[in-house]
Amino acid sequence: MSPNRLAAASSPYLLQHAQDPVDWFPWGPEAFETAQRQGKAIFLSIGYSACHWCHVMARESFADPEVAALLNRYFISIKVDREERPDIDHIYMEACQLLSGSGGWPLTIFMTPEQKPFFAGTYFPKEPSYGRNGFKRLVQALGEQWQNNAGQLTQAAERLTAALSANPTQESSAKEKQDLVQTAFWQLQQNYDWQYGGFGEAPKFPTPANILFLLTYYQKRQDKTALTMAEHTLLQMYRGGIYDHIGYGFCRYSTDRYFLVPHFEKMLQDNAWLTLCYSQAYAITHNRLYLDIATQIAAYIRREATHPQGGIYTAQDADSDGEEGKYYLLTAEETIDLLGSEIGQAFNDYYNVTAQGNFQGKNIANLLPNKEIHNKFSPYLPQILAYRQRRYPLFRDDKILTSVTAATAAAFAFLARAAQSDDLLTAAKQAWRFIRKYMEEQGTLSISYRQGRKGVNGLCNDYANCIFAALSLYQATWQEEYLRQAQVYCRKAVDNFFDMERGGFFLSGNDGQKLIYRPKETFDGAGVSGNSLMTYGLVLLEYLCPEQRWSDVLRRQMAFMYRQAQVYPAAYPMFLTAWLHQEQPAPKLVVVPQNDANLPAIQKALPLDVWTLLSANNSQYPPVNGQTTFYLCQNGSCLPPQNEIPVLRSPDR
Repeated sequence: MSPNRLAAASSPYLLQHAQDPVDWFPWGPEAFETAQRQGKAIFLSIGYSACHWCHVMARESFADPEVAALLNRYFISIKVDREERPDIDHIYMEACQLLSGSGGWPLTIFMTPEQKPFFAGTYFPKEPSYGRNGFKRLVQALGEQWQNNAGQLTQAAERLTAALSANPTQESSAKEKQDLVQTAFWQLQQNYDWQYGGFGEAPKFPTPANILFLLTYYQKRQDKTALTMAEHTLLQMYRGGIYDHIGYGFCRYSTDRYFLVPHFEKMLQDNAWLTLCYSQAYAITHNRLYLDIATQIAAYIRREATHPQGGIYTAQDADSDGEEGKYYLLTAEETIDLLGSEIGQAFNDYYNVTAQGNFQGKNIANLLPNKEIHNKFSPYLPQILAYRQRRYPLFRDDKILTSVTAATAAAFAFLARAAQSDDLLTAAKQAWRFIRKYMEEQGTLSISYRQGRKGVNGLCNDYANCIFAALSLYQATWQEEYLRQAQVYCRKAVDNFFDMERGGFFLSGNDGQKLIYRPKETFDGAGVSGNSLMTYGLVLLEYLCPEQRWSDVLRRQMAFMYRQAQVYPAAYPMFLTAWLHQEQPAPKLVVVPQNDANLPAIQKALPLDVWTLLSANNSQYPPVNGQTTFYLCQNGSCLPPQNEIPVLRSPDR
């Protein structure tokens, strides 16, 4: 079969569809002009390379000549990689949620040539089944309806687009002031699974923003229930099959409430933020297990998901050998054959690998039966990992995203401080250098990079992640270039994305492609929103190097996000983490180095929750006695300078 237009794409997801009989277009003017010229509506399919149900729909429908013939007859078909174009995905996912009450991928959209949607859904089987309409029948019905009564569908599309653009983000009409932080904590408690950890019923996502909020809430408000919830969740996730006990790293989410059976794709964005969660849990509790888990996740990222020059790949697929999760599954016989009878049986007992299987007749390694956690079998894991890799290779999406690489740099920088690891700090610096070298041009970031080709201009969340990474690297190195670059990216983000009239950061910039409206991504779902992370970055920047511009933007941003969060505060945990840091800042230690300074030793002696500033400003922070001097500042004032490192204590457990 001859390739279609997607053969010229750089996205691994689009390239997976380059041999489809569907006459695919990439998103762009050619597709829309062709639809206008031919008088056809547009079929838009959005997915990503590691998406299991995207693969299923591709096999059932997009590779099927009969379905492809219908699509080619009635529609202009467009494929979009949601990771390359999160701005497009955000708009049409909102449309899907408005029309159907739910969302997910693959995202199935039918829209006018003007990009205005009139029908939306997710996965459709080729023929009616699972209580779902059949895709073949749907394509024919909508195609004939467009031919016979395009005006009716256009009117529906206009109404939906008006609803989307008129209220791109929810705002509460509530006028009273409330403690959003306390309300969010109460809501999280109400939704908490006290037996198995995490929030709600199945499916369960790790939700790192919730965990970071709970850890910060404990630090700032001394409520041990918050720490209990965070630790319980971190331990239950690690015990479950959602964690890869053989090769390390977390899968996307659990299909059950026990964290046992995952949806097997591994997203590197998730693993970066979870590295930070476990590192921060270690910083608070000094429980070595959390540091070990964070280090394992970092080892997975570096082994299987890192470009030779430091960039971080996007994902590993859920499917192998045509079956979801097959790569990860083990039989009791396989481990005994690999490790020998005595060690193999002990391994099986520890990781709950049985002859009957621990789910649906199959086995995934886990520690759910409350076994003691230890590293007794660590020496044998490389042998089993090598066996897995030979048996069922996984597809890797080697596209590099700015947001993922920056989040990983931030997590590695914090973990390097916690583990006192020069090696991890080097990895963090390499990830940062990759962004600066390959994903930035004249101060403008791109969303993605692959094999020498940059994606479109970066979005708000790309800049937010880079600000966060730069500030984390500054804390780990005290090199002024990182602090300066955080300020540069923040100015660019404010100039290009900030809504000066209503507050909040638009997802796409003034220099972005024109879509049917400019949304603002505000609430934290499975990940962290750009507006939440921009708020966090502004809080830290304004704290470390006060500047009137940061104060003005931060004030407007806080007011905007406060209005958003009033609807349901628990949906805004990263914003409320920023709120807690502004409400009760951590101690700021200003270090004025002199010739006697041993900066590495000073850094190692400081608690991880202290924010530090290296200052050569002898007018504002003069040294005393000609020696390295320390100013401990909090709540707008500084203690008298001293030549000894101040004694700083974290909250007692």
